[in-house]
Amino acid sequence: MMSESEVLTTELTPSSEFSDERILCVDCGEKFIWTAGEQVFFHDKGLKNPPKRCKSCKQAKNERLAAISASHASGARQRIEVTVVCAQCGQQTTVPFYPSQGRPVYCRSCFLAGRAMSARA
Repeated sequence: MMSESEVLTTELTPSSEFSDERILCVDCGEKFIWTAGEQVFFHDKGLKNPPKRCKSCKQAKNERLAAISASHASGARQRIEVTVVCAQCGQQTTVPFYPSQGRPVYCRSCFLAGRAMSARA
């Protein structure tokens, strides 16, 4: 039979089935570590999917969502300007929307050139 201190130690120690994992952030493309402790937390809360974003990108996403919610609540129309890298030429540019995950975003000149090509076809 286990003593009370052994029971507490067993309950507080993360399960050996979890180990640190490296995950690629869907927003910035950098790898981040999903620790065994975080995995235990996810497991205990019944969460099935691993995180998609690193901590800084997740915080930025939450701030964007809060700003959108606040502007909707106040009824104010807010102009959005997001800095992105063009998927075609690689130059940094701004766009008036939040890009969707996994979809390419183009600078104005590449976007217009692509539109002209598709109009000719």
